[in-house]
Amino acid sequence: MTDQPRRRPAQQHKPYRRPQKDPVRILAFEALRAVDERDAYANLVLPPLLRKAREAAAAKGGSFDARDAALATELVYGTLRRQGTYDAIIAACVDRPLREVDPPVLDVLSLGAHQLLGTRIPTHAAVSASVELARVVLGDGRAKFVNAVLRRIAAEDLDGWLAKVAPPYDEDAEEHLAVVHSHPRWVVSALWDALGGGRAGIEDLLEADNERPEVTLVARPGRVEPGELVEALGEDSVLPGRWSPYAVRLAEGGEPGAIEAVREGRAGVQDEGSQLVAIALANAPVEGRDERWLDGCAGPGGKAALLGALAAGRGAALLASEKQPHRARLVERALAGNPGPYQVIAADGTRPPWRPGSFDRVLMDVPCSGLGALRRRPEARWRRRPADLEGFAPLQRALLREALGAVRVGGVVGYATCSPHLAETRVVVDDVLKGRGGAAPFEAEWIDARPLLPGVPALGDGPDVQLWPHLHGTDAMYLALLRRTA
Repeated sequence: MTDQPRRRPAQQHKPYRRPQKDPVRILAFEALRAVDERDAYANLVLPPLLRKAREAAAAKGGSFDARDAALATELVYGTLRRQGTYDAIIAACVDRPLREVDPPVLDVLSLGAHQLLGTRIPTHAAVSASVELARVVLGDGRAKFVNAVLRRIAAEDLDGWLAKVAPPYDEDAEEHLAVVHSHPRWVVSALWDALGGGRAGIEDLLEADNERPEVTLVARPGRVEPGELVEALGEDSVLPGRWSPYAVRLAEGGEPGAIEAVREGRAGVQDEGSQLVAIALANAPVEGRDERWLDGCAGPGGKAALLGALAAGRGAALLASEKQPHRARLVERALAGNPGPYQVIAADGTRPPWRPGSFDRVLMDVPCSGLGALRRRPEARWRRRPADLEGFAPLQRALLREALGAVRVGGVVGYATCSPHLAETRVVVDDVLKGRGGAAPFEAEWIDARPLLPGVPALGDGPDVQLWPHLHGTDAMYLALLRRTA
């Protein structure tokens, strides 16, 4: 009997499996693409995407519930906040410069890295869900690349990776903090200069920038009391404000749009730092009459609504001016129903239509880099460049000069920014008051703003005030109060 050649067993091919669509992770990916491709902001992109997901689920007889929405939100914001850290880790796990990785692939990798290193999602679930997402949005070929990279990332926890990719603090303190706390190096340097002090303070600040901020409401005076909001929401759902007498904090985030007083405009969503700026200006002492108030950069309307309510309580009228017509419409919406007289106009604050010396109080919350609100808009830290401050500088000085021109002698101007960068805060005020840059100096004096924020600690040496997320639980708002003397 002759030996028969052995037959190789037929190669077994796994049947093709259609990728499973996960609506939570697809939504998160779509949000990141919008942020990257269209320079959109996550807080504006997410609500319509969440609404679309709920409607799509309902149409199929399923559900997209609050837990799904919470996970999608965490994936988007967590990935954006930690983007710098995750980029450094991903760069250590790929065989090419990060700039050569297609942006959609990098978004999937970043989402996977956040699930592996920044959440409690089990490793196998984080990898498999990310690979399935890659199959849906990228295709099978690139999904294999995603799988290989994420398995390398999964070999270490976050602390282990940071020990590998961040330089030691003693060798390069700013770069260490930039990688560990996921901020561009120049932002770390600028915040450190503004804050002063040693390592502990800047680390606390950078950590606070990466925490999810509370949702804070403002009860607009004369329209609703904070106690009414507490009663409507239930004491288990809210916390009192830390510093503002009009603030109520939602304990578990909550959905402000579901609150009747918010829908009716009697209350609004407003950070306590923003509330304090308006309150301090309203309470600053003026000499003589107190009848006409101006908000010279009023959009989108939060401070204007609070100022309008405070003015109404004293029989004063508010003029709210905003250069951009679409933002002026937002101001109108915020002020609708205000109990006192007000007017909203679309006007350029650097070429104002009002006469000099017309107002008793003026707020000028100027356009700025937004470095004080990185908790709320984490993507801003990756978009801003040092050169952006040079672009804002002439506008900020021009607006402050016009504010000082708009107020009468004895009246008060509040200069505010949502940035702690020294080039946008005290330097601007000093330059305007001293006439640097060729403009005439103004006869004005500083007002110590600290006593006008009663109970708020750690306000520094004055007379201006800088609020901080890690010290006050607010955005990093800056306020200088000036009285016109001649």
